[in-house]
Amino acid sequence: MFNVVRLVDVDGEAGRDHLLGDLRRAVTDSGATRTLVQPTLPGVRNGGDVLLRLWFDDVDQWRSAAPTFDMLLERPEVGRVNGADYPGAPTAERDLPAAVYRTLLLRVHPDTDDAALTRFEDDLRLLPRYVSSISSWQLSRVESAVGASPWTHVFEQEFRDLHGLTGPYLMHPIHWAYVDRWFDPECPEVIVRDRVCHSFCANP
Repeated sequence: MFNVVRLVDVDGEAGRDHLLGDLRRAVTDSGATRTLVQPTLPGVRNGGDVLLRLWFDDVDQWRSAAPTFDMLLERPEVGRVNGADYPGAPTAERDLPAAVYRTLLLRVHPDTDDAALTRFEDDLRLLPRYVSSISSWQLSRVESAVGASPWTHVFEQEFRDLHGLTGPYLMHPIHWAYVDRWFDPECPEVIVRDRVCHSFCANP
């Protein structure tokens, strides 16, 4: 499976709604097996105004569709675009509704050794096991990055509802005990030193 995510900053509400309409029309002819085009919800950090998420069977399908989306995202009302292209498939964790989709784009420092990188990825994979509001998740290494940083990883989840993200997930002790140390500049184990993109939207 091949995946594409774009977090798009748009000038004004009218510009956002216009772009949403054009992107939704474009995804119907994209060849993607699944699509998500939604305005982001309040509370995102560096997460854009529009979230575009595409799932393809293979990279060639994306390469055929990419020029259409590149053209749409170069329009004057579009500001910053962050995103990534990456292989991988989601893991179903629980049989729950998936009303909210969330993605995290991050960059691991290039001097990080392989052992630390493995521990970091293993700690991220612990989260879905303990956070009961997660219905599915995916941790992927980035093949091609777009935007403010050369993103190295995409960590994404589907949640039962918005509270499942903003409450049990972000406030869970597993964050404090295992995950936050990799992001905290005051911790000697920090390896994520750039701004992250934390974005989420309704998942109809």
